[in-house]
Amino acid sequence: MASHATIADTLERTADLHPDREAVVYPAKDQRWTYGEFDRKANRLANALADLGVEKGDRVSTMLFNGSEIVLAVYACAKLGAVFNPLNYRLPAGEVEYIVNDAGSTVMLYETDTREAVAGARNALETVSEYVYVDEDVPGGDHDFYDLLADASPERPDTVVEETDAYAFIYTSGTTGRPKGVVHEHRDMLEHNLLCIAEMNLERRDVGLSALPLYHCAELHANLFPRVQRGATNVIHHEFDPVQVLDAIEEHGVTVFFAAPTAWNGVARTAAETDHDVSSLRLGLYGAAPMPEEVLDACMEHLCEDYVQAYGMTEIGPCGTFQSPEEQLTKQGSAGLPALNHRVRIVEPDADPDRTVEQGDIGEILFAGPCTMREYWNRPEATRESLREHEGREWYYTGDLGYRDEDGYLYVVDRKDDMIVSGGENVYPAEVEDVLFRHEAVVEAAVVGEDDDEWGQRVVAYVVGDTDAAALDQFCLESDDLADFKRPRAYYFVEELPKNPSGKVQKFRLRSGDDDAGDVESVDVA
Repeated sequence: MASHATIADTLERTADLHPDREAVVYPAKDQRWTYGEFDRKANRLANALADLGVEKGDRVSTMLFNGSEIVLAVYACAKLGAVFNPLNYRLPAGEVEYIVNDAGSTVMLYETDTREAVAGARNALETVSEYVYVDEDVPGGDHDFYDLLADASPERPDTVVEETDAYAFIYTSGTTGRPKGVVHEHRDMLEHNLLCIAEMNLERRDVGLSALPLYHCAELHANLFPRVQRGATNVIHHEFDPVQVLDAIEEHGVTVFFAAPTAWNGVARTAAETDHDVSSLRLGLYGAAPMPEEVLDACMEHLCEDYVQAYGMTEIGPCGTFQSPEEQLTKQGSAGLPALNHRVRIVEPDADPDRTVEQGDIGEILFAGPCTMREYWNRPEATRESLREHEGREWYYTGDLGYRDEDGYLYVVDRKDDMIVSGGENVYPAEVEDVLFRHEAVVEAAVVGEDDDEWGQRVVAYVVGDTDAAALDQFCLESDDLADFKRPRAYYFVEELPKNPSGKVQKFRLRSGDDDAGDVESVDVA
């Protein structure tokens, strides 16, 4: 028997209480499982992995798009006490090699759409001994996922799993460089589930849609896990597509949905041009960035009225603050208030937790709470830099800059590493981006600092949109919200911006010239 307070227990409890409730709907394979079936299938996969030699503490990597298979994999690992290691399904072979070797995984689950990357890395994967393939035409020597599932026992394995055992290594998606493996324990996730259930007022009757990547903690920890613990229904889409999201809302009566603001923008624009019935949708959750006012207005007009923002990062669960539906307009632009049982401090960058700045002043954002990671895997120095104990409480240093208003609401200004110092003046890229985004032709914008002999750094902007430098420069000059020294001195027009899975722009790639955005048109302004 496993001990209480593990991720596997949340599924088993729901299956015991509501065995006939619909748990998983995966339209791509015409699969519909009750919670009883879901739990038994997770047991089968856990036993199948054990038959392949997976033991407690072993790492199991996945290169899977959204689907019932990745959902089963995370719960199967939890039942075995194995460590779940989901990889971004768009990673090239070199990055697959780095992460899997760093994690020391013993098994790899993959599919048709990730076959090329896994094949490219395969000869260099030092610890992987077994490969499991989830589609047809299984490569020679690999195991068929559904054959393993059919042949294994539906009874729970007898492994003893403790709440302090590692549940997952989730590698950061790298806004600043090489990914680091965030180690989370089972107990972190159970506390995080309760936060999300409370903040979203999740009900058993809810139907949630997972269309954003389940390998990322935002979709997995803030959406799927809480819904399973609550006993709600989970509709799984292979990947995000605005039309398919609207189709799912209409067909399955989706009530809650999570997306980054850029994705919400796409869904709202599509809804404005179609006649989908979205009346079932009661709540939208978003993160990665504040919702621009124009996007929020469009979402409220064409989708639903209530939205909740969560701010945080993989290392803290990911949710550390929440902005409620009532605060979307009155505190527009804020990240909300600290989550239950969480504390936030604003300190001088990299200073001790007691060196807080004055209310309203900008500093580094620190979190203390029950959902924080144990460590960075194989990175003791990085762990010591990010996790620091002070007066009996452990604080996580986010690397984000922000301030709190007179009501205690947190406003995130920018990444500490992204701040631009031009002519001795601090320029926070987010405030420049906010102005650019108000231009009707700008779809996306990212502002970074570029080395300059005269000013140290100059402000430059990468823009997606059908406009030109002269128009944008005039727009900035006419803005009452942007000082002249903050105005971009060059514009780079690109087809798209490089992003991590949560929708955050990878500015280090722009600064290095690795924009990965196709043709780049550079235009200097006076």
